[in-house]
Amino acid sequence: MFKRIFWISLGVGIGVMAVTKAQAYVKAHTPEPARQFVFGPDEEQPPITLQTVQALFDDFQQHRRAREEQLNREFIERSAR
Repeated sequence: MFKRIFWISLGVGIGVMAVTKAQAYVKAHTPEPARQFVFGPDEEQPPITLQTVQALFDDFQQHRRAREEQLNREFIERSAR
C-alpha cells in the first residue's frame, strides 16, 4: 500500500513538474500573439495549471456535497420507516 502511494505521488509530482516546465518553455519560445491566444492576454493571473486544479477541486467538492446530501436523504428515509 505504501509503495503504491509513493509511486502515485511521485508520478503526480513529475507530471506537475513536466507541465510547468513545458508551459515555461512555450511562454519563452512563442511569439507574443500566439502566447496571448494560448495563455490569455493577462499573464498576471494564476497559471493555467493552478486554475485547472482549482476548477477540478471545486467540481469535486460540488459533486461530493451533492452525493452526501443524497445519501443523507436516503438514510433519513430508511430510518423513518
